[in-house]
This record gives sequence, C-alpha cells and structure tokens, in this order.
Amino acid sequence: MNETTRAPTLVLMRHGQSEDNARDLFSGLRDPALTPRGVEEAKAAGRAMRARGLHFDVAFTSRLQRAQTTLSLLLSELGRPDLPVATDAALNERDYGALAGLNKTQARARFGTEQVRSWRKSYAAVPPGGESLAMAAARVWPFFEGTILPRLRAGASVLVVAHGNSLRALLVQLDGIAPEAIEDVNLGTAEFLTYAPTPEGRWMRKPAA
Repeated sequence: MNETTRAPTLVLMRHGQSEDNARDLFSGLRDPALTPRGVEEAKAAGRAMRARGLHFDVAFTSRLQRAQTTLSLLLSELGRPDLPVATDAALNERDYGALAGLNKTQARARFGTEQVRSWRKSYAAVPPGGESLAMAAARVWPFFEGTILPRLRAGASVLVVAHGNSLRALLVQLDGIAPEAIEDVNLGTAEFLTYAPTPEGRWMRKPAA
C-alpha cells in the first residue's frame, strides 16, 4: 500500500515517565519534566512505531511539557521532527485539585485509602477543587469529535500524545467501556494504542504487536 492509498491510523500514547511519576505524586495540571527514564521511554516508543511502519500526517498534544517533550523525542526517532503538531488544553491531564503535588501514600493517610482510590480511578468522583474523569471527558471528547475525527475522516493518520486520564476519557467512547469499568483501565508511561477504521466508520483497537 503506497503513501496515497494507506488507510488512516489513529495512535493514542501516554507521555513518558515524569518527575512526579517517579516520586509517586499526583500531577494533574502540574508541569514536571520527564525523567531520564521517561526520555528513553519516549525514544523507545518512537523506534517501536517506526519498526511497525507507522506514518503520521499530524500530531496533537496537550499544553504540558511532559507530553510535548515525549512527542518531540519520538518524532525525532521516527525521522519526522517536522510533522505538524497542534497543542490544546483540552488534552491536558485532569485537574487533581487538592491532591496535586501530594505523594499517593500521603494522600491515602490524609483522606483514606478508599476515598483516594475513588478519586483516582472512578468516573464520577471529584477530588476537592479538581475534576472527575467525567468532567475531563466533557472537554476531551468534544475536542476529539470536533478537531481530530474530521482529520481522520479526511484520510489523515493522527498521533495523539497526552496523559493517563485524558486518554482514559477517550477510551470510554472509542472502546465502548462502561463508566464503572474504566476503573480497571490503566495506561503505562509511554504506552501506545493503535486504531484502524472499520467499514462502519468506527475505530477499532488493533492488537498489540
């Protein structure tokens, strides 16, 4: 299949390990840099995409540096540092409010293990001063439908590098995951998922290589 007839592809990827990840802190809208491990994770993801023959026409990312740096590093590995990139706050990590900057052990000691688990994983629970996953989905999914999906339908292949929760919000819709089941879904740092179009116009996740 040549460049002009290649079917469009959608790839969703979480950023590499950040300094907050390494310290087991809630990040939210904090803006930590990648760790050396996170840098290597991003590069390795780029090499893996290149080995799979993935090609992109445009990339989208958040306004936070851990996602932007991850994208830049993997595009260098792909040999596409010139790929058009759009940044938008709609793809930012969810706002963790009062939890941001707290170590998860400290948070459990302060608020209780079950409460913290609910704030982290459930769809509807709202941390103090922050966003629930449902609230994050209310900005992420409209952005996907209004900005990313039209590019895919026009035949472009799209790479999205974002955050664990902004991507989980997309998976609820793309994978048809029930809100109560999203608690069990987690993306590791620099993990990426590949989707291909179906004849019905939906997007189907391809098996991991």
